[in-house]
Amino acid sequence: MVRVLPEGRLSYGMQLPVQSQSVIYAEGWEAGAGPEELAEVARVADRTGFAYIATCDHVAIPRRLADAMSTVWYDPVATLAYLAAVTERVQLLSHVAVVGLRHPLASAKQYATLDHLSGGRLILGVGAGHVEEEFVALGADFAGRGAVLDESIDALRAALGREEFPEFAGERFSFSGLGQKPRPARERVPVWVGGSSPAAVRRAAVRGDGWLPQGDPRDRLPAQIAKLRRLREEAGNSGPIEIGAIAEPLYVGEAGWDVGRRTLSGKPDAIAESLRAYRAMGVHQIQVRFRSRGVAELTDQMAAFAADVAPLLNQ
Repeated sequence: MVRVLPEGRLSYGMQLPVQSQSVIYAEGWEAGAGPEELAEVARVADRTGFAYIATCDHVAIPRRLADAMSTVWYDPVATLAYLAAVTERVQLLSHVAVVGLRHPLASAKQYATLDHLSGGRLILGVGAGHVEEEFVALGADFAGRGAVLDESIDALRAALGREEFPEFAGERFSFSGLGQKPRPARERVPVWVGGSSPAAVRRAAVRGDGWLPQGDPRDRLPAQIAKLRRLREEAGNSGPIEIGAIAEPLYVGEAGWDVGRRTLSGKPDAIAESLRAYRAMGVHQIQVRFRSRGVAELTDQMAAFAADVAPLLNQ
């Protein structure tokens, strides 16, 4: 298995604004933002020690879901490639790629190229997906998407390895004698599995280098992590697995405006003390999100977190 985070420390990364605009989490200012704001946030993350920046994956949103999800979903590979060119160190995470929508060789070509161009900064986050209309439109198997994802992970492992002519034979996909270059810059591309259902936790335990839970509250995480580790041991996986969590919304300092009752706000030491609870549970990285009214406030919050909160996370 592949480790990409510093061992024994709580790291932090973030899902980027602008590139997906579900009403669940998007701020009002994002609707009028675009590539310049997206690049500025990525540059600040790169300068201030964020472990990763992440993008989502949807091809098309049906009308029945458009009011809640919006139709703004940037392509993850194109977006991460654009941001790779304006950053130097930060990892590039697909959170998550719905790889069952595409043939594994097509996905491998895209993500191998991204890893090659970025100098080995790709983390391939994968998930099963949930929008049936997308699968139907693309001729993909919605009802069997869990099994498709399992096989896709195995096929991608082969296709993203060191061999120019990878080979794989499964129930749905098979390939041999077909060469792909460029190869990934990494010796092995890390695969983080998203989802909190029983099937997703098992998938992460058996096949993942990391686990990306989707919305598990703090009180559920310890049991989920214990289950993940038990399943991993039962599967005979002795390598490390990097466990994530999505933290509550944050605001460093006193906001002076309504940031919501669930938001962790106030002095840096109080925020850090609260977030250290994740490390005590066995979490290796937290995905943070900041309340903001514009890109300048967001980047100020990111800088304040990196300077004043992050140094306290591992005390």
